[in-house]
Amino acid sequence: QVQVVESGGGLVQAGGSLRLSCTASGFSFDRSAMSWFRQAPGKGREGVSCLNWSGKETYYSDSVKGRFTISRDNTKDTLYLQMSSLKPEDTAMYYCAPGTYSVCLSTWSDTPDFADWGQGTQVTVSS
Repeated sequence: QVQVVESGGGLVQAGGSLRLSCTASGFSFDRSAMSWFRQAPGKGREGVSCLNWSGKETYYSDSVKGRFTISRDNTKDTLYLQMSSLKPEDTAMYYCAPGTYSVCLSTWSDTPDFADWGQGTQVTVSS
């Protein structure tokens, strides 16, 4: 059974940092590209970042480029998102999801047809 569990969110002041984690099970994590998505209240889910199976190819949305860093530990089946210089507009529920392939496709930021979304982890940035 595919399962992802996000953690590490919290309340932080603008300019602060947080590190999110996503622990995965039930699929071949080390063969899967992994992505982070977020959803703010009243808005659709948007792609934040994607990382290929090896961790050597990264992609970011323009809104987080230069502030967020995605990484993974395939020995622990865990995905990370280091968030720095946080802004109030980063406030959202953050989710992770595996890709269909081992690499990030050009459509990585589109919300995937993923049946096993986790509960997410809430990030709230105060101004």
